[in-house]
Amino acid sequence: MILTQLPAEFQAAKPIIETIEAAGYEAYFVGGCVRDTILGKPLHDVDIATSAFPAEVKQLFKRTVDTGIEHGTVMILDHGNGYETTTFRTESGYQDFRRPDQVTFVRSLKEDLKRRDFTINALAMTANGEVIDLFDGLADMEQGILRAVGVAEERFHEDALRMMRAVRFASQLGFTIESQTEQAIADNAALLAKIAVERTRVEWEKLLMGQHPVAGLTGLLTTDLYRYMPAMADQEAMLRQLMALPAWHLPSIESTWTLLSWTMQRTDEVAVRQLLKTWKTSNELINHVTAAIKALMALKHNGQLTAQENFYTGLEALKTANQVATILGFGQDQAQLVQSYASLPIHDKHELAINGGDLLKAKLVTPGPMMGQILAACLQAVVMKQVPNQQDALLDFARMVADSKKH
Repeated sequence: MILTQLPAEFQAAKPIIETIEAAGYEAYFVGGCVRDTILGKPLHDVDIATSAFPAEVKQLFKRTVDTGIEHGTVMILDHGNGYETTTFRTESGYQDFRRPDQVTFVRSLKEDLKRRDFTINALAMTANGEVIDLFDGLADMEQGILRAVGVAEERFHEDALRMMRAVRFASQLGFTIESQTEQAIADNAALLAKIAVERTRVEWEKLLMGQHPVAGLTGLLTTDLYRYMPAMADQEAMLRQLMALPAWHLPSIESTWTLLSWTMQRTDEVAVRQLLKTWKTSNELINHVTAAIKALMALKHNGQLTAQENFYTGLEALKTANQVATILGFGQDQAQLVQSYASLPIHDKHELAINGGDLLKAKLVTPGPMMGQILAACLQAVVMKQVPNQQDALLDFARMVADSKKH
């Protein structure tokens, strides 16, 4: 196969390959960028593999960064772009099921491609668009099949995360996992527990955001791989519940965790935080999902949100909650939801026209808990449009609240 219309990303990187070839070495575009080009999907990265050893690559270019020099990877910086260029290599001795004990640089493209995970990723392409397919990846791609390169069990013992990558690709591409590859996942599923949570989480999120999530979830269930994911060992019923939902697509990481938390019945704040901490997500994501879950519950039980709920949820978490509510069958008109939020008098507590200093200056309170209580009452009154967000009006309201608390 020769690709005649190469994306601009390849055209920009072509001089890199030509420079390496001019020095007498081989160089090719490899892996996912070749696969995605054939499938007509947008490119995320352009990776290059070469017979030149790292020191030889560095001699050819003025600006390089040793991004993974021990594994043969050098980042070549060219006209504001960075191209990861990796020496052909073989690997051996995967005692921890995720990293090779030994990496050996070689001059053979075939030796390099045979260590890759799936046939559809074991493709190389010349600078002129000629695809090199040594493991029938093109045929598997045409038939929509995910097949391990060589012996599947060996590939999964080299890096157990490849089992998660298989179900993730099934979700993203709508491909079927080939029977021997699927059986090898089932036989070795327990190895996933040896993989860092963060690496598993990335594949899990990509699976849920895929265009064919049911295909990925089916793979998890068929192989029992889900049993070795954090907090998922007893979640077969939850996964089947997800699969039974009408056709759905999750647009963001935030929406994936909101849907998961809801479907796992982790709807109180403590349970949500515990789940997301188990998966080692960021505090920012935890706060977002916690807010979205509260809004989701209000939408479910009341059919709409109050001004207070809109305010404390925040626009982005509101959008997330409504995206998930739509999948679950009780979403609202998104434009109307956004308009309701936009119509709030203020959108952040720091926009309140008075603060503690103003209360002290007006001699309404002394420092202490009552100051916070009065400011909270003022904030609520403004959000509910009971008092305008003006200092004089708020001081009058604060005085009334202070008097009521004294009595």
